[in-house]
Amino acid sequence: MMSQTEIHTLARQMLEQYGQAAIARAAQQAVACESRGEDDDARAWRHIESAMKIIRGPGQG
Repeated sequence: MMSQTEIHTLARQMLEQYGQAAIARAAQQAVACESRGEDDDARAWRHIESAMKIIRGPGQG
């Protein structure tokens, strides 16, 4: 399991690299992991997705 620091670091890096598309990319990764039965990885991607939404802030959607 990833630490909160790791999750937020990855979320920030993805937002810098992919902009608003980063959230969709994280969601796609989560779905892909779920389809392969990789529940822990899927959960991590969902946490990263949530962190990006928090970092982005309200009204950015």
